[in-house]
Amino acid sequence: MIGAGIMTATLAVLLKELDPSLQIHIYERLPEVAAESSDGWNNAGTGHSAFCELNYTPEKEDGHIDISKAIKIAESFEESKQFWAWLVQRYFVKDPNNFINNVPHVSFVWGEENVAFLKKRHAALTANPLFAGMEYSEDVDTLQSWMPLVMEGRDPGERVAGTRMALGTDVNFGNLTRAMMHHLDRRDGVQLFLGHEIRDIERAADNSWEITVKDLIRKEKRIIHSGFVFIGAGGGSLPLLEKSNIPEAEGYGGFPISGQWLRCLNETVIEKHRAKVYGKASVGAPPMSVPHLDTRVIDGKKELLFGPYAGFSTKFLKNGSFLDLPRSIEWDNIFPMLSAGWHNLSLTKYLVQQVSQSMGDRIEALKEYFPEAQAEDWELAIAGQRVQVIKKDKEEGGILEFGTEIVASADGSIAALLGASPGASTAVSAMLDVIEKCFPEKLSSASWQAKLKELLPSYGQSLSNDPELCASVRAYSGSILGLEHY
Repeated sequence: MIGAGIMTATLAVLLKELDPSLQIHIYERLPEVAAESSDGWNNAGTGHSAFCELNYTPEKEDGHIDISKAIKIAESFEESKQFWAWLVQRYFVKDPNNFINNVPHVSFVWGEENVAFLKKRHAALTANPLFAGMEYSEDVDTLQSWMPLVMEGRDPGERVAGTRMALGTDVNFGNLTRAMMHHLDRRDGVQLFLGHEIRDIERAADNSWEITVKDLIRKEKRIIHSGFVFIGAGGGSLPLLEKSNIPEAEGYGGFPISGQWLRCLNETVIEKHRAKVYGKASVGAPPMSVPHLDTRVIDGKKELLFGPYAGFSTKFLKNGSFLDLPRSIEWDNIFPMLSAGWHNLSLTKYLVQQVSQSMGDRIEALKEYFPEAQAEDWELAIAGQRVQVIKKDKEEGGILEFGTEIVASADGSIAALLGASPGASTAVSAMLDVIEKCFPEKLSSASWQAKLKELLPSYGQSLSNDPELCASVRAYSGSILGLEHY
């Protein structure tokens, strides 16, 4: 397994529980685990459950709100919570509040058109049990109680609306990953190699995978062989997938987008806000750039962030190389990448605008959500690097795919996870997909099915179609994780 982030940790725990005899080696190029996209400061930590993210519920041309993606993400997050509850029950993760805490999820809009959209969105979502209890309000006093910083100093004549889910969460995926890796590192048959970089992946004569590993500390290379490889290296997954030369990887490219936050330094301001307030993205903006005024709980301390502000870098990782993007361009993906660029000129324009922003411009953007913000209370912080997936498309040549995608070989011997948001929040569902693609026969066995039912009480069932099951599952995970669940 390549990369010591939330995805690898999740897959390794799942597989080791399903088959304790497995020998698992985890390789990470950095000297510590969870230092890239999984780190608490490098992602939004929202616990993406589609409660507040407006980009997951697009309004179609006929005027109806499409909630299908929101349902899928909400179900996936409930699956993640069940798995985390099991980890806590087994003492694999000791203190749930070290990685997950209740922070209400709020959507906020202004203007007649956006208010109408939010009202329709609320009606569509609350018809589904996953979103039962979502509040909607246009009342200024109610909105003031939900998010005082957002409402103070706002034009009283402005039409505004909000929705709120009290069961929203903030997740420190870095702490969660470190806890799982600590557990794995103590298990027989699992070895964690830090400061080791994968340089090449090739098919061996016996059809196993021959992997070239560089020990960055000792400056030594060695060759290892494995029957199964998982590439969970965040933005670094695409270059490694290309080295495998599997047909399924042909045509895939990546477009890197860097992120920045404004971090609040004023403790009084931080204490006045406890919510994740999401708005609507600018035209042409990628989903990861949906603006939010965001309460975080990082290492036991309450923080307040606003952003993210998108930027462009040719690096695929925060600790990557500026040559990552040019090196990823090959004959099979150059046309899809050029086509995707042509069809997303608005994104290019948006990124140029973001990169050229001054601190004053960023503060002005903040004031749309916090009208009384003072520049001296905020500093700029660098977030993680994301690589949006580009893939072949019969009609357009190439498309920019927002979200996460699993690419696996036909024989199931190698799989890679590409993409960004909602990412970490849906790690359990994503890794179950890897297991389904790569270990289909074992997955169908009675022993693996029974174990998955133990790990995930709702495994194989739909929460969106069963209000009682949804409520009971939330009560189960919520009680163990110390979260609201009603």
